Amino acid sequence: MSKPSNCITVAAAKQLQNNWVATRAVDIESAMGSPDTREFLFSVAELQQFLDYIKAGASIGAQPGVRIYFAAYDNLTDDKATVFLAPTSGVTAGSPNNYTLEPLNKGIAGFPPTNY
Repeated sequence: MSKPSNCITVAAAKQLQNNWVATRAVDIESAMGSPDTREFLFSVAELQQFLDYIKAGASIGAQPGVRIYFAAYDNLTDDKATVFLAPTSGVTAGSPNNYTLEPLNKGIAGFPPTNY
């Protein structure tokens, strides 16, 4: 299998992460009073299972996508950031979310945060 065309170099990924930390992490830490989670791990198996779930639940002939949302827990035991992956009914910026399928959450959050 060939590498996807939209892969970036490790150096580019490190620069993107550094940009995020320099322009956002300081303000988030200041507002929260502690560092927040900023990296999340999902196994290849659970991602594949989620992709299969989306494909099976998509309309016939549809080209489904996955939209990734930043989110945050709001309770006494966990106030850290999270992400969830939401199925979409297409692959354009305006594609609607597919609300007949449930989003994926509960990845492993890295804490304290680790830079790429």
